[in-house]
Amino acid sequence: MDKKITTVVFDLDGTLLDTLQDLADSVNHALRTHGLPLRSTAEVRQMLGNGIRFLMEHAVPADLPPERFEPVFDTFRTYYVDHCLDKTRPYEGILPMLDDLRRHGLRMAIVSNKLDAAVQELNERFFAGYVDSAVGESETVRRKPNPDGVLEAIRRLGSTPEASVYVGDSEVDFATARNAGVPCITVLWGFRDEDFLRSVGADTFARRPADVVSLLTGE
Repeated sequence: MDKKITTVVFDLDGTLLDTLQDLADSVNHALRTHGLPLRSTAEVRQMLGNGIRFLMEHAVPADLPPERFEPVFDTFRTYYVDHCLDKTRPYEGILPMLDDLRRHGLRMAIVSNKLDAAVQELNERFFAGYVDSAVGESETVRRKPNPDGVLEAIRRLGSTPEASVYVGDSEVDFATARNAGVPCITVLWGFRDEDFLRSVGADTFARRPADVVSLLTGE
C-alpha cells in the first residue's frame, strides 16, 4: 500500500468466515424438500456474494414459475437460521492475522450484506476483542456494492476513506471499495477465482491471511 493505512474494513462471508458448506447444505435442503435438482458446492460458491435471495434465485431452475419460488426461499431461510453455524468457522490463519493487525495498532471493522443483527451476533461470536465495529444491512445502510456500510464503519472508527482499506473476496467487494473511494485487497481463499477477479479489475491480492498483514505493515 502506498499510503498510511490505519483502518481495515473486512467483508465477512468468504473473507473472514468460511460459510460455504452451511449455505450449500441449506440450499440443497430447500431444493430437495421441493423436489428440485440439487446443486454442487462448487455451483453454490459461484452464486454467493449478493445475499441469500440472489443465491436462491440462481439455485432454482431458470424456468421455475415465480409463484413456486417463495416457498423454496422460505424453506431455505428457515433451515439456514437453524443450521448457519453447523460448519461455519473462521478460515485458517484469520485469527492470527487479526491479532497481528491489532498489534500494529490498526482499527478493524466488518461490513456484510447480512442483516445487521446477524452481523453483530457473528462478530461477537467469532471476533470479539479484534473487530471494533460491525455493520450489516439496515434501513439506513444499503446492500453492497453501495458504499454505505463501508463509509459508516469508517465513520464509527473515527477514520477517513483516505486512511482506510477494504478487504474482500468477490467482484461485489471490489466494486464496493471503488464506490467508497478506498483501495481493495482481494483475498483468494474465498468465493471467487483469481482469473475472474482480475477480469473485473482487482489487482492487489492476498493468497493467505498473513499476506494481508504483509501488505499493510511491510512485515
